[in-house]
Amino acid sequence: MRIQFSKINIRIPTEILDRLVPNKLFSRLNIANKMLLGYMTLSLLTIIVAVYTLISFQRLNHINKSIVKTDIPVQEAADKMLDALLAQDMYEKRFLILRSGDMRSLFIKRGDEFRALLDGIKKQSDRDPGIIDAIGNEHKEYSRLFSQEMLLVKNGNAAQAVTISNGKLKKAADNLLDHIRTLSAEAKASQETKMKRISRIGGAAFVTTALLWFISIFTGAVAGLVVTNHISSSIDKLKVATKHISEGNFDYDPQIQTQDEIGVLSTAFREMGGRLRKLEEMYLDANPLTRLPGGIAIENVLKKRLESGQPIAFCVLDLDNFKPFNDRYGYARGSEVLKETSKLIEQAVRTKGSPDDFIGHVGGDDFVVITTPSHMRDISTEIINQFDRRIPDFYDEKDRRLGHIFGKNRQGVEMEFPIMTISIAIVTNERRTITNSLQVSEIAAELKDYAKTIAKSIFVVDKRRTS
Repeated sequence: MRIQFSKINIRIPTEILDRLVPNKLFSRLNIANKMLLGYMTLSLLTIIVAVYTLISFQRLNHINKSIVKTDIPVQEAADKMLDALLAQDMYEKRFLILRSGDMRSLFIKRGDEFRALLDGIKKQSDRDPGIIDAIGNEHKEYSRLFSQEMLLVKNGNAAQAVTISNGKLKKAADNLLDHIRTLSAEAKASQETKMKRISRIGGAAFVTTALLWFISIFTGAVAGLVVTNHISSSIDKLKVATKHISEGNFDYDPQIQTQDEIGVLSTAFREMGGRLRKLEEMYLDANPLTRLPGGIAIENVLKKRLESGQPIAFCVLDLDNFKPFNDRYGYARGSEVLKETSKLIEQAVRTKGSPDDFIGHVGGDDFVVITTPSHMRDISTEIINQFDRRIPDFYDEKDRRLGHIFGKNRQGVEMEFPIMTISIAIVTNERRTITNSLQVSEIAAELKDYAKTIAKSIFVVDKRRTS
């Protein structure tokens, strides 16, 4: 008889659940205590299931670890040793024919690989060290015979070298192959034995755990239904509120009057709706690293201030030698530099600017400050002073003493890069008429290119007049 659980739909009438709910007690409890009370009956079964499962897993993990760390690596190393030995045999035969130094070098290289693999087996294997030592001694003899063969070839005794190759050398290679295959076979047999043990332990653990699991599920389902039925009406109202807010109806009120956490959450929903409305109106696309407004917000603010005709100072800030620093110290430290830069910019604007000043992060190491001509110099000076004071601390002591780091430029040429500085290009509408953000960007780009040619932190102001 086949039972299809997916087609079973168990429904417990609400009236039954209501009779099971201790209303007087629940009315005095918060949600956390209700949940705790509802699931206290599960504690003992949960502990039993957990302990039994952990013990079974520990046994399985111990056996599996032995397979992964011993048997499989030994088999893989043995296969690679076979490849290395066969390659040595091939290079030895080619050496006799070609008498090439390259063949000798390749033979030695594969021999080094063979010994490295054997050392690895010796360190991590629980196999009988006798066979491993025997393999090591035979390979030493194999290498010695090859050296003797090379000497004979060098002295012109090719016939005697061939005799060694077909005799002692071949016998040593065959012995090595036999021992390595034996080692691999033992590891495979050990793995198969352990896999059978895993299967037996896993089967018993599955049956026992499944039984305990079904008991826990049934008990937990009843307890969960009792608790959730008590608060389900408020939850449904919150679901409706979530749907309204997701559709843009930020003023929706869930009308929940309870005094527990759900009542508090209802108040938070109303406050969140008001906040979301403000955020939607601001069109912010905050940078994920610094949380500063991004390109869209910068352009909107700049456009609005240009259209108002008020005096503005558009400051573009760029870190000099940031890419070599990022390449040298890594992305994480580079991100810390960017976050520190955003903090000191915000601090400078807060202390030297006005509440209406705007700070944005275009991306990477490019920042923007939109202020007024009366504040632009004080803000820029404060940013430069704080930047030059704080940023050297992000370099290692050795590089800080040297005053530079080594790195590659965009052409891949190794060169020295000084400690980072900051260049600030300032575009104002004091002396010229500026009508759009594209014009501001073009002027700022020219000024920034000029500022970056000066080997220190500096700000430059556009002083050109409208012709």
